[in-house]
This record gives sequence, C-alpha cells and structure tokens, in this order.
Amino acid sequence: MLDAALKTQLKGYLERLMRPVEITTFAGDDAKSRDMLALIADIRGLSDKITVTAGKDAARVPSFALSSPGQDISLTFAGLPMGHEFTSLVLALLQTGGYPAKVEQAIQDQIRALKGQFRFETYFSLSCQNCPDVVQALNLMAVLNPGIEHVAIDGALFQGEVDARQVMSVPTIFLNGKLFGAGRMDAEQILAKIDTGAVSRAAESISAQAPYEVLVVGGGPAGAAAAIYAARKGIRTGVVAERFGGQVLDTMSIENLISVPHTEGPQLARALETHVREYEVDIFNTQVATGLEEVAGGFRVTLASGAALNATSVILSTGARWRKMGVPGEEHYLARGVTFCPHCDGPLFKGKRVAVIGGGNSGAEAAIDLAGLVTHVTLIEFDKALRADDVLQRKLRSLKNVTILTETRTTEVKGDGARVTGLACEDRRSGETREIALEGIFVQIGLMPNTDWLKSTLTLSPRGEIVVDAHGATSLPGVFAAGDCTTAPYKQIVIAMGEGARAGLAAFDHLIRLPVAEKAA
Repeated sequence: MLDAALKTQLKGYLERLMRPVEITTFAGDDAKSRDMLALIADIRGLSDKITVTAGKDAARVPSFALSSPGQDISLTFAGLPMGHEFTSLVLALLQTGGYPAKVEQAIQDQIRALKGQFRFETYFSLSCQNCPDVVQALNLMAVLNPGIEHVAIDGALFQGEVDARQVMSVPTIFLNGKLFGAGRMDAEQILAKIDTGAVSRAAESISAQAPYEVLVVGGGPAGAAAAIYAARKGIRTGVVAERFGGQVLDTMSIENLISVPHTEGPQLARALETHVREYEVDIFNTQVATGLEEVAGGFRVTLASGAALNATSVILSTGARWRKMGVPGEEHYLARGVTFCPHCDGPLFKGKRVAVIGGGNSGAEAAIDLAGLVTHVTLIEFDKALRADDVLQRKLRSLKNVTILTETRTTEVKGDGARVTGLACEDRRSGETREIALEGIFVQIGLMPNTDWLKSTLTLSPRGEIVVDAHGATSLPGVFAAGDCTTAPYKQIVIAMGEGARAGLAAFDHLIRLPVAEKAA
C-alpha cells in the first residue's frame, strides 16, 4: 500500500513511540477494506510496538481504532486516511503511543480538565486541506481526555451517512449526535465552544496585557510579516487573529511564492506562525476585532470576546473573505448545497449536478475540477464573456459535461428547506428566466475585505478596502494597513508579505518620531 520511500519515512517517525499501540480493524470483503488492511499491515511491519487485531460488529466498515494498553483512548478512522489525512494518521499513531504533542501546554491542560462525555464525529474528504486541522485537534483531545471520543469519517466513502445527515460541506462535526459546526477549527476554537468558561477567562487574561507599541490585527501573510519586522526592531508586539494563517488556510496549492516552487496553504500557515513565534510576539488566536478607537497614548482595539487591547500604533491586516451572491436563499442554504471550496466539498457531490458561479480563473478551475467528479457542471458568468485565461477556457470547452452560460444573472437559490434543489437565473439579453435543477452551487466571484467594523473609523474605498498611501498609512495617523484588506492592487501572498513588512517598518518609523512624553504615555 505504501511505497518504499514513504515506509522509510514512516518507520523513522514510529521509532518515537514511547508505549505500545493497539490497532483494531473492522473490515469486510470489499476493495476498500482490503486497501485498509494492506495499509495497516504496512504500518504493523514498521514497528514492534504496534499490534493489530480484528474486531467485530463495527458501526462502519472499513474502519480501525487506535488505543494503548492501560490508556482510555477512543479514536477511530472510518475509511482510508490517505491524501491530506495521512498526516493525521501519523500524528494519531504517535500521540496514542505517548509522543508529546506540539501544542501549547495551556491548551493541553484545558483539554485534560474538561468534564463530561463528548462523542465527536467528523466528516472529511481526502482532498480537503482544512479537514486535517479539525481531525488532528479532535484526535489529540481523544488521546488526552478519556471523556472524549472521536471518529473521523471519509464522507465520500460513507455517502449514505452524508445524505442522511445532510452533510454538504467538509469538515462537518457532530457532537453527541447533533451538529456541532462546519469549517476549519483548531483545538482552541473547539474548546471555546465546549468549555463555557473559556471565553471569559481568555478575555480577562487578554485585557490584563500591558499596552503594545505595535498591535497587528490579522494573522495572514501580511500580518505575520508585519509582526516579524516590528519585533525585529525590538518593540513590544502583539497579534490578534481570528485564525492564524487567514485565507491562506483555504488555499489548496501555492506555486507562485518566490523561492518556494510548491506548497499548500495549511503548510505555509504553520510556517508563518512558527516564524512569528521565534520572536517575542504575543499571539491572541481565535479573537475577532470589532472596534478601533483613539485613546490617550494611542489606540484601543476591542474584541468580540469582550476583551480590549491598547497599543501606541496599530497595523490592520484583516484580509478578505469569499464574496457572496446576495440573492434570496443563499444564506439559508450555506453549507446545505451552497459552498465555496471545490477541493474540500467536491467529493460530497460525486455523481450529482452542480453550478459554478463566476467565469474568472477560479471559477473555470473549479468547473474543471468538479467535472471529473459530478454528473454535470453549469458555469454561470454575469458578463458577456468568460474572464478566465485562454488555456483554462479551452480546457473548459473541451469537457462534455460542462455547460457555459454567459450574460446570465443568478436570481435565487432554490431548495426544499433542508438542501439545495436548484437555482433561478435570468438571461440578461432576453430577460427570460429559467430554473436549473441541481444539488450544489459553488460560488467563485471574488473576495470582500474584512473591514465592516472600520466603516466609521477609517477612509474606505467604494469596495470597502482600507485606503493606504505608499507607506501603508491610513487616514488615521498611527494606524497602518497591509494585504488584501487594502486598496493595494494584486491580491497575492507574496505582495501581502511585502506590504506587511512595509507596514511594520512604517509603524516603527512612526514610533521613533513620536514626542518622548507621548511614547511614555
């Protein structure tokens, strides 16, 4: 099942096991079960600390459970965790085998202190770059706390469950049989939802922090670069981020980051955070900024948790989010057939009919990817012609199961109350309306800057972008901005990094020119 190179690499990892690992398999006589057993046999052959036994009467076949003698661990993979989830399997083996997790000790302590019974089930797809974060977080929680169980389920393999539970996007998490959440989450975010006192404790701790000389709001490439450049100047620096890595976490493949021929979003996000943590930078993750105001000595940034941080200068790098269509039915059917990521959610629509909204490069690429999975793709573009590169258009038009509609406006998302059943659209040339029957809608019409909370504070462009000058300065002296939330053209990772560095240097330049009394305030 595993090639020689991967076996050699995995063998090296498994040498770190500190206690025995027991794998219990639940298999049938189908091809996937045979593949799973072959994988487990390969793993068993790489370490004498691993034993394998055959189990009976599993809820899902194929599946396998991990445990260790004397340890109360309930951790199961339903399906074959390859692709993006192979790393999740390796980490689960190591952590079940007693190898210390590379997670902050405070988070581990919080996991161990949880009281109650929590049975988590996570539906993932092997092509989803966000799913491993959820799977790995919950696997670790199952290892650390005997009251926590976790089953990671390949949604494409257990299609009946996906349909019955109306899972229309991944990762989707159920807790004790009820929907818990969808989308990428790390251990901190999961804990914030189940540990009722976590938010207030975090807010109290954050508010107790002394003022920063530079406070960066946003943890994407721009925010990471700004924090590094500020910290290297020896000034007190903090970062507030809803999720460190930002939009990069949702990026499948990155091939234009200069000097890095290829990487993936989550991998780059981890590298960014690791680099920032090499400096004396305080990172406040899972925190959303809701307000910015001038106060004596600088600025106060208020957070949704109720906390507040003061700083002499602020760098805004809040990034952007997927732009929505803004039509009736869209909000109701989000994650019920309306989605944004073809890589993550595409496998859930295998054999079904879908639409892609948007004829730019992202829309064309999404349609091409989906055409290999689904029965039919309808690509809808508002303008007279597609805006995608010629090479993508040629590929798109060569696919027999793709229909292209130009000069067409989506007017409504249709559904049965539980999931999408179609969409209504208008031919802009004739004014005629029609309905298209389908099960999924992938929206690919660009991005919106995350600046709604700044409308009454800073000068924004008509598109909601923060207006910045050549130094990254905003209309409010002492406040700088960088990345996709600004008017700077070309929303690219490498450009965001450069702008973040510029903003960090500009903030330092601002600080050293402040009157002595003001700096001391």
